Amino acid sequence: MRTYRLAETEVLFFREERAGEIPLLTWLDQLPFKVHVKCTERIDRLGELGHELRRPEADFLRDGIYELRASYQGVHYRMLYFFAGKAVVVLSLG
Repeated sequence: MRTYRLAETEVLFFREERAGEIPLLTWLDQLPFKVHVKCTERIDRLGELGHELRRPEADFLRDGIYELRASYQGVHYRMLYFFAGKAVVVLSLG
């Protein structure tokens, strides 16, 4: 029996050129601790699975834009991302 390991995907964070700010990290820092942890876990899973990550953790929206999905106490949190090739994903904002 053979086992195959999925190649990990490189996760990059969009940085605003002029201000040098990383909008997603700014957004994450404003979240309650438990929500921050859940969102970070989703980012880790995206890095592990890349294109293979599916609902309920991720979903395709349109025009090449996807969302990472996390929920906590009935509130739904979303982080938008897109792929740049097969092994690179760019997280833009939450």
